[in-house]
Amino acid sequence: MLWPFNHFRKPLVTPRGTIEAIYGMIVTQAREPSFYRDLGVPDTVNGRFDLLVLHLWMVLRRLSIAGTSANSASQALFDRFCDDMDTNLREMGVGDLAVPKRMRAFGEAFYGRSAAYDQALATGEEPLAQALCRNIFNGEGMENARRLATYVEKAVADLAERDEPTILRLAWRFPWPAQGREHRDQ
Repeated sequence: MLWPFNHFRKPLVTPRGTIEAIYGMIVTQAREPSFYRDLGVPDTVNGRFDLLVLHLWMVLRRLSIAGTSANSASQALFDRFCDDMDTNLREMGVGDLAVPKRMRAFGEAFYGRSAAYDQALATGEEPLAQALCRNIFNGEGMENARRLATYVEKAVADLAERDEPTILRLAWRFPWPAQGREHRDQ
């Protein structure tokens, strides 16, 4: 359905299919069993949400460094995340009146974690591990948090090596979680 005032909006520079594909990569990586099996991330709704937020943060962080041309891709990717969260809430049976409150909580969680991860990443691997321990491991399992921090630093470094067109063409992969290697082709 077209809204009557859509012609006043800026056109989407990044094709919707590209955003869907990038978001699909993020979701697929966040669901990778080795995070839960080998790194001890809780295999719960909250654990999966936290890994989704972590991977979304890494990609959005990289796109924000790319400059103004990546802003539309960043916004579209964040909007896709919000749409996904809204859909999941409704599928889980959350009522229409409670969805906005839950979405606000998701937004606060995303921005709070993003700020903590940005600050920790700028400080070093141990502060990053502490932030991950606090947000993903509920304050327990520091050794697993350190291993996850190593993965995050590898993923952030890999993304930093890619230019914006490479990212938008999906010509990259997240590293393999447990070993810090690139994903193997199946």
